[in-house]
Amino acid sequence: MKSLCVYCASSDRVEPRYFAAAEQAGREIAARGWALVYGGGKTGLMGAVARGTKSGGGRVVGVIPEFMKVRELEFAEADELISVITMRERKMLMETRADAFLALPGGWGTLEELLEILTLAHLEVLQKPIVIFNQDGYYDDLLRLFERIVAENFMRETIRVKYAVANTVEEIFPLIENWQHQPGDAKWYQTR
Repeated sequence: MKSLCVYCASSDRVEPRYFAAAEQAGREIAARGWALVYGGGKTGLMGAVARGTKSGGGRVVGVIPEFMKVRELEFAEADELISVITMRERKMLMETRADAFLALPGGWGTLEELLEILTLAHLEVLQKPIVIFNQDGYYDDLLRLFERIVAENFMRETIRVKYAVANTVEEIFPLIENWQHQPGDAKWYQTR
């Protein structure tokens, strides 16, 4: 069974449309026969995507730091709940357990996870699909920043082939399942 690592918000204060889309994404994960690998939480979009996956009969693997378990923030219905000590350990386990990555809307933690996985893809350390779910234009500003990074020569335009952008839940899995690795500029780093 393939696993999709989902990065997303843990906040319960976001608008209902974000919860609905996260739950729909979870149901789609189950319907496609994939497992969910995520941060193990029961709150926010994390909880919504986990509940959606479970309601669709899918497998849920949570990776949660001990300090969050102490606060009783874990999704107890997970099929597998892995406890770790640090956030770095959590990210590493999620990365190694995943066959593809999806970023739903989120805050700093989501951005940090997404940017780390994009960096690994850029450096050719990781060669797996990465999809950014740009629900209602949530990531428009970030995507514009990516364009500026290229325009001002901080990175080469080959970074564009390291991720795909979905605007609806229905677009996510076709992008993942039809993804083909495109080499980036890793050789450029090795030859300088």
